[in-house]
Amino acid sequence: MNVNISDERIFEVLRSPLVSEKSTLASQYNYYVFKVAKDSSKAEIKTAVEKIFNVKVVSVNTLNLKGKIKRFKGQLGKRVGTKKAFVKLAEGNSIDLTLGIK
Repeated sequence: MNVNISDERIFEVLRSPLVSEKSTLASQYNYYVFKVAKDSSKAEIKTAVEKIFNVKVVSVNTLNLKGKIKRFKGQLGKRVGTKKAFVKLAEGNSIDLTLGIK
């Protein structure tokens, strides 16, 4: 189920790759983790990853993180909520997330 989305929307959907301990462990099983736009759908995420990285996506799982309430110098504040996408690639496909890092 490929969705037709514009090139501008593709780069709005995928914000950045998430590199953490958990995402590094998940990469052993061909999963890659991205920060995505809050209003993006699984079909849009799949299409964006396939077009940008030229790979075959098997599945997409999303996770909405609510912002924590924290104190800063006695004042209450709230962190921004984010959305993560766990993208599973087909066998033989991979994404090199270290490209562009100097």
